Amino acid sequence: MVEEKLLSDDEARDVLNRIDQMYPNAKSALHWDNKFHLLCAVLMSAQTTDKMVNRVMPKFIADYPNPAALAKAPISEIEKHIEKIGLYRSKAKHLKATANILVDKYDSKIPQDKKTLMTLPGVGEKTANVVLADGFGVPAIAVDTHVSRISKKFHIVKQNAKPHEIEKRLEELLPKDKWIHTHHAMIFFGRYTMPARAKNDDPYSYLPPKKV
Repeated sequence: MVEEKLLSDDEARDVLNRIDQMYPNAKSALHWDNKFHLLCAVLMSAQTTDKMVNRVMPKFIADYPNPAALAKAPISEIEKHIEKIGLYRSKAKHLKATANILVDKYDSKIPQDKKTLMTLPGVGEKTANVVLADGFGVPAIAVDTHVSRISKKFHIVKQNAKPHEIEKRLEELLPKDKWIHTHHAMIFFGRYTMPARAKNDDPYSYLPPKKV
């Protein structure tokens, strides 16, 4: 069996830097107004598009301004708010359960700690990292489908690498102050420049030329 050839650290950094420079204004596309609603939006965004989540967020924000309001709401009412998005029934349960925990244990504040965030219902490593990065400005890399696909397409990581392995590899390659921006730039690159359905198999054809 032929061993998979991965990019060297310098080659991988070059790819990431070129992607980073393509999108100087890259940031999250989700609509939110405070850390609580950011957490809710990211919880809703699993296996659905940011665009779909943004459609339900204005009314959700108006009707559930804080964790207490969401904790009191019946599941059926929360489901009605978010029924346009995928997996809305399980997401409604997670949203209500999370709101209850925030009220009971954290004085309705969002924890600024990855391990604590990951104890909340429906919150995995990716969701926790997005909340830390976008809500608190804490350096973090959230590995979504775009970040994973691009890392594998350029052979920055092995084809069978798990999200946590991809996260650790990217953290090794990049200085901490670039983690947040570069991960958003990778999402933009995967969404708008080299989508999964892109015809050209050579990923380098989608990159700007190397700066000499």
